[in-house]
Order: sequence, then structure tokens, then C-alpha cells
Amino acid sequence: MLAVLGVVYGDIGTSPLYALKSSMDVFAGIPVTEVEILGILSMFFWSLALVVTVKYVMLIMRANNHGEGGILALMALAQRVSTTPAIRNSLALVGIVGACLFFGDGIITPAISVLSAVEGLRSVAGIGPHIHLAQVLMLSIGLLVALFVVQSRGTARVGAAFGPIMAAWFVVIGAVGIAPILQEPAVLL
Repeated sequence: MLAVLGVVYGDIGTSPLYALKSSMDVFAGIPVTEVEILGILSMFFWSLALVVTVKYVMLIMRANNHGEGGILALMALAQRVSTTPAIRNSLALVGIVGACLFFGDGIITPAISVLSAVEGLRSVAGIGPHIHLAQVLMLSIGLLVALFVVQSRGTARVGAAFGPIMAAWFVVIGAVGIAPILQEPAVLL
């Protein structure tokens, strides 16, 4: 379970950080009120809750093709119950597009996660002003190459390495989030 935390849920745990930064960039130069902040937080919460709960737990994890999962297995399962060749062909096209989207996500997600984490170093007091954008890019490329070299030896190694890190990360962000929630419990509404 710890390895799954490092491989699967790591992205879910880090994505809201750069999504929040991007969401707040929309309000650059405009006063931000409580309504905007609560609206953004609400969208984040419900997006994560609905995607994880409805899509993954209730739908994707229950649908399998002889124990296999993934978009192509679901496509094969749907094709078996389709009634016409046109529907079967349409489902094949949907499966191919879904696989393309999966591969695209698999390429861009690590890059965005690593780049945003390294860029976050620029906001750390004492370090930030000395790190230039070119250095952020070079460090990010180096980390991505290292991650893919390790991953080529098996996802289990990546999960074993990042599982404890992600567990600590979730504990830290939970602990850091408790104080503001206690200070302003209306955010839970």
C-alpha cells in the first residue's frame, strides 16, 4: 500500500499545489475576497472527491476484463456487449483515443510535478532569489532523467522510494491544514 501511495497518489497529492497557484494567478492585480477563495477550494475538493470516489472507486475499479483493467481492457469489455459493427468500431476509436490520452498524461504529469516542485524552491527564503529559471529547468531535467532511469528497473522501486515520502507529505499537509481550519472552520462549509 505504501508503494501505491508513492506511485499513484503522489500526483493527486501534489497537483492541487500548482493548480492553486495557477488559480490565484487569475486574480493578479484584483482584490481577492473570501467568496473567490472558498469557490476555488470548493472546486478543488469536489473535483478530487468526485474523480476519486465516483470515477475510480465506483466505476473503474469495478469494471474489469478477466481481472485486467485500463482503457483497452474496458474497451474490449464494452465491445463484447455491443450490438453492431458500427458501435464496435466507435468503441475501438474511443479506446485508442483514451490510450493516447493516458500516454500523454504519463509524459506530461511527471514533468509538471517535478518542475513545480523545483520551482517551489524559488519561494523558499534564502534559496529563491539565487535560483534562476534556467537552473530550475536544468535541475528539473536532471531529476526527471534520474526518475526514469530508476523507473526502468521497475515501478516497485519508485513506489518503495516515494511511498514513505508521500506518506510523510500527506501527514505534513494535513497537520499544516489543521491550524487554518480551526482558525476559520467556515471553510468546511
